[in-house]
Amino acid sequence: MPIRDMTLLQIAQKRRLYYKICMKCGARNAPTAEKCRKCRSRDLRWKRRELKR
Repeated sequence: MPIRDMTLLQIAQKRRLYYKICMKCGARNAPTAEKCRKCRSRDLRWKRRELKR
């Protein structure tokens, strides 16, 4: 069921698309993370934000 309210859609997209991925173990981390929560490496990247439709 698609979300029709724009504010709710923006909140959902922010939660789903804006976080960091560890390049070593693949764990999801907070957007403010400096190190991985699982393996403590500093090798983080942003999640790709392209939506598949």
